[in-house]
Parts: sequence; structure tokens; C-alpha cells
Amino acid sequence: MNLQQLITFTTVINEGSMTAAAERLFLTQPAVSQQIRNLEEEMGVELLVRGVRQAKTTLQGQILYDYAKRIISLTQQAEVAIQTIGAEISGSLRIGTINSLGLYLISPVVGLFLKHNSKLNISLNYARGEEIIQEFNEGRLDVAILPNTESEFHESLINADKQLLLKDELWLAASGKETALPQKIEVSDLGSKPFVALSNTYPNFEKTLKDSFINTSTAYAPVFESTNVGTLKRVVESGLGWGFLPAHSIRKQVRMGRMARIDVEGLRYEADVYYYSQKDHPNKTIEVFYKAIEQQIKSTPR
Repeated sequence: MNLQQLITFTTVINEGSMTAAAERLFLTQPAVSQQIRNLEEEMGVELLVRGVRQAKTTLQGQILYDYAKRIISLTQQAEVAIQTIGAEISGSLRIGTINSLGLYLISPVVGLFLKHNSKLNISLNYARGEEIIQEFNEGRLDVAILPNTESEFHESLINADKQLLLKDELWLAASGKETALPQKIEVSDLGSKPFVALSNTYPNFEKTLKDSFINTSTAYAPVFESTNVGTLKRVVESGLGWGFLPAHSIRKQVRMGRMARIDVEGLRYEADVYYYSQKDHPNKTIEVFYKAIEQQIKSTPR
């Protein structure tokens, strides 16, 4: 049993199939199947239930899955810790991002950095995308983590290097406690339940959504709006309304059944999220911090 086998096994479970896992890992489907077979032979047990459409663990497979997640997470944390110690990180790192991305990407990494780097000062600012862009362009931020600024905010970051972190989606989410939820609806059906809205976060999506309402003669009248994803998640989970939330922020809740994802015909939205940094910045912390966030994304089940 090796780390790559565990990564492949957990990815199959997280993605729901060997085909999807192969796409995620940039492998062929036969290669993924072979790794799972090798792992089962080494363990002497079947780890997946055969003959089902979606990948499902046996009892032994579930036990291995729980341990594998912890092993992978600890391995990646060790890599980041070693990188940060060896990089002689010091000084300050000023980061700006929006609420949902900060909670998902940055919060888990900050503690690790501070634990191993007593000479480092981190400043984290949550604000609207337009405000983050302005602060970065004025030199008051070293790093900005935002959806593509040109397509989402129609603004550019001056003198910036950028690296793709992830592709995000906006999902229509409802409470998992609700019964008889449809798997797919039309835009015109969005008004059939109280609608909650994530505001000033993905402005291009907001425009697309409002245009879709207008085109179907549906009134856009949210009962609750907020820039705070955590608050909106609680509202949705409580069954007080449904609304579009970033996929990265609700994957766990959907996977656990606390939330349900509903497809909206003709309204699928993706956004590239980038790590923007000041070009030619002498502080090596920027590079190491990017690697830490990249590891955080890889270790989070999809």
C-alpha cells in the first residue's frame, strides 16, 4: 500500500466513479482500476461494492477511506511545513480576498504558517472584489485571490503575476431535509421557493442570473441577501430558502446530504479563481504560500 494508491482510492470515492477519478488525476480509467485492484489484493479484501453505478465502499473500504484521508492530509501538511521552514520566511504578507474563498482556501493554511514561522506577519482582508483590486493596484496588497478579474469584475490587476488555483461553479442549493426536491428545474421555477442571494461576490454571475429572470418574466426578489457565505449556508440548510452558492463552499454539505444540489436548465456558471501576486516581489513567502494553498485544494474532497 502506497500513498498514490490511497490518493487514487479516495479520489474514486470523492468523484463517484473510476472514470471521473481518472479525469481528476489525469490518468486512464484502466490505470485507476488497476491501482484499486492492486490495493484490494494487498489488503486481502474488497474495498468497493461491485455492480453499482456510483462508487460505494464496503465496510472495510469505508474504514480505509477514513484513514486514507487523514494520511493524505498529514502528508500534505508535512510537505507544507517543511517548505515553510526551509524557505526562511519572514516579514509580512498582505492578502486580500472575498469571504467564501478566504474561509475555504486561506483559513486552514494560516495556522500552519504561523506555527512554523514566528517571524512572519500575515494580514488578511476580506472585502468586495472591486475593493481588493483597488488595494492591489495601489500596492497595499501582496496577494489577491479572486475570480478572474477581467471576466468577473471587468477590471485588470496592474503588474500582477497570476496562477490558476481552481475552477469554481455556482450551484443552486436547497436544504437536504426537504423531501421531493426536483433534480432539475427551469429558471422560471426559481421563484417557487424563497430565494436567497450571494451579493457582491460574483458580479458577472449576478448579472447573468438577473438577466435570466428577466428573460423568463420572473421577478427577482430575494428574501435575504448577504456577502457572507457562512450565513447563507445556515439559511439554506435550515430550509428557509434556496440560492446559488460557490461549489467549493458546499461540496461537503452536499456530499453528506445536509444540502441538495439542483440543476437549473440553461444556467450553468463556471469561474476561474486565480492567485494574483505582485510581479517581481522579492518576498519568497508569496511562492510558498501559493504552494500551501495548492496543497489545501488537493487535499479537500470534491
